[in-house]
Amino acid sequence: MLMGLAVALPAAAQEPSAPEPPPGGDPGDTLTVLTSFAEFGDPLYPPGFEHFDYVNPDAPKGGAVTLAAFGTFETLNTLPLVGDWAAGMGLVSDSLMTGSQDELSSYYPLIAESVAIPDDVSYAIFTINPDARYHDGQPITADDFVYAFEKLNEVGRPFLRSFFADITRATAIDERHVRYDFATTDTFKTLGLAASLWPYPRHYWEQPDRDIGASYLEPALYNGPYTIESVDAGRSITYRRVEDYWAADLPVNVGRHNFDRIRYIYFRDDTVMFEAFKAGQYDFRLENRAQRWATGYDFPAALDERVRRDAVPVETPFGYSGFVFNTRRPVFQDERVREALTHLFDFEWTRQNIFYGNYTRARSYFPNSDYGIGEVPLPEGRELELLERFRDELPAALFEEPFTLPETDGSGRIRVQLREAWRLLAEAGWEVQDGVLRNAETGEPFRIEILLGSDALLRVVQPFAQNLERAGIRPNVRIVDTAQYGRRLDDYDFDMIYIALNFFPPPGPEQRNFWGSEAADVPGSGNFAGIRNPVVDALVEEIVAAETLEDLKAANRALDRVLLWNDYGIPSYYNADVWIAYWDMFGFPDERPRYGVGFPDTWWVDAGRARQLRR
Repeated sequence: MLMGLAVALPAAAQEPSAPEPPPGGDPGDTLTVLTSFAEFGDPLYPPGFEHFDYVNPDAPKGGAVTLAAFGTFETLNTLPLVGDWAAGMGLVSDSLMTGSQDELSSYYPLIAESVAIPDDVSYAIFTINPDARYHDGQPITADDFVYAFEKLNEVGRPFLRSFFADITRATAIDERHVRYDFATTDTFKTLGLAASLWPYPRHYWEQPDRDIGASYLEPALYNGPYTIESVDAGRSITYRRVEDYWAADLPVNVGRHNFDRIRYIYFRDDTVMFEAFKAGQYDFRLENRAQRWATGYDFPAALDERVRRDAVPVETPFGYSGFVFNTRRPVFQDERVREALTHLFDFEWTRQNIFYGNYTRARSYFPNSDYGIGEVPLPEGRELELLERFRDELPAALFEEPFTLPETDGSGRIRVQLREAWRLLAEAGWEVQDGVLRNAETGEPFRIEILLGSDALLRVVQPFAQNLERAGIRPNVRIVDTAQYGRRLDDYDFDMIYIALNFFPPPGPEQRNFWGSEAADVPGSGNFAGIRNPVVDALVEEIVAAETLEDLKAANRALDRVLLWNDYGIPSYYNADVWIAYWDMFGFPDERPRYGVGFPDTWWVDAGRARQLRR
């Protein structure tokens, strides 16, 4: 787990260049100084590495790339809950340490050149690189990290705060040393979260006319490889590479950030956005529609290979994707109702007729990973031990039967599924009267609004809505603009949504935000389903407290199994390949990262190819 230099070794065993222990440790503590670390095991890249394996260290700098974003943006402020922020904001700000795309949980020097920890990992002291600078030339100081941590906890989005909930305090020891105290001990998860923290320049934000808790569209002061060059509110944003970026030659940055300019242009219609790509208005796209991938790339530039396509296999674990029931609504508080509706989503028909045979059915909240139940049909070993504590609070079938989702023959005939749905609905107090499903006591019809933020998923949602109608339910599929969609999600003002959640393996405290009871009524949290389940809460805490990777996986599998058996949503599908299309103007390394395609991070403009395209 530790990769660095132990300062407690006898002098004869220390390397001549071993860093001195930083100030700020507790009396009696022996501090270990790390130049890199992994949450579990060892980092892939050893101390002294020159660059990541998946970059071209000689990649040329220059050129510009235009990308597309959907919807609009209302702010450049990513901190508070004040609206949708612009695409690409991660380009302008660095953190204390950073990872590689070949690993899921390793950390290497960036703003911090090292970190020191006591034996119980109850706190961490980061030593800031003396060369670290903002774009105005002012040094990045420990006080800037304290300021950022204070503002995170004062005005930060609930989702952000949940990530860093186990970091209890930030202290500036001196200008170059910042200490973070942890609520946990003996876990590198919290250490990794601390290493992911970023600074805000106090000297900039404490000017009288500036408010870090408000929405703004004027570029601020940044410290990353890019700065914001121009903004056309809600329509486009352009980033310019910082030529004198202080960290450009650090091993973690060699061969990266090669474009001089990166511009995002916004579209509010998915079809218009694709047509703009065909016309050459932007240069690279991630394709997310199976029909379009199968049939839409027959335009001249694709046929003569001026536009290239590639299906890139990735090993990235995925988060939950599918429908979510809002259990804050009375109609969805009965688990039998939720289970009934899972029988009305005909994935097999959808795969054959909508997805052109692509995609894999998700049977987990954590698909494409070994953090979900995967190929473990029944709980066993450590997972079983955890679940046994709650046997009386869990369905007996969870211990006796593999979890399954309803399957059809793909013909569109769902009589068997309809009968099972009606049986469950009848048990829950609903009955069909004159073709309408009504509450047996009140006579009220069963109505559902399925809220969407774009029309991109209509082809998936509409067949499901038709099956709901066949069951006597009155569905309303409503599409709203992205700003309204975001606000309604933040306020939990919906019956059902279709959503794809991010997953940040290895899982940790952020799972409280997705599934925990305390997050259920916090505006802007990730607990869209409104889950209030003490078993779920307890299993999330087991994840947070896990000291070994195997214990963590077992706890997360147990969580996955409990979520699935409670039918909080209808899992849909995932794609283990990333579909990319791009105009043939780029160069990229021969080796791709394990967990991504490397764009735009490691690609560059190939001047010869770009000239050929312009002819």
